Amino acid sequence: MKHNSQQYKVQKRRWRTRKKVVGTAERPRMSVRFTGKNIYVQFIDDSKGHTMVSVSTRHKSMEDHAQLKANVESASKVGEVAASKAKEAGIDRIVFDRSGAKYHGKVKALADAARDGGLTF
Repeated sequence: MKHNSQQYKVQKRRWRTRKKVVGTAERPRMSVRFTGKNIYVQFIDDSKGHTMVSVSTRHKSMEDHAQLKANVESASKVGEVAASKAKEAGIDRIVFDRSGAKYHGKVKALADAARDGGLTF
């Protein structure tokens, strides 16, 4: 991988944030990952190394999951559903892991929807 490529820069940002962000059972890590077509959210307990709750635009539990894409509108819907599923699992406080993505647009929309859903960052 070339050191000046876009992929390398994203990987460096991901490593830099993961050094600082650690999830526990009380405050799991909310990991957000965007691909070209989909959005994936996981609530991870790093001390045990397992995923507590996961949501994506591909889950059949999402209404109209076939029409959802990796855009701002879908990100806000996924953020709302992620917050409600986290509340069902007993998760109120989280640590936000943006996975190397810059905090604007889709990432900001998802985080704001999760905050409106009752999660504390």
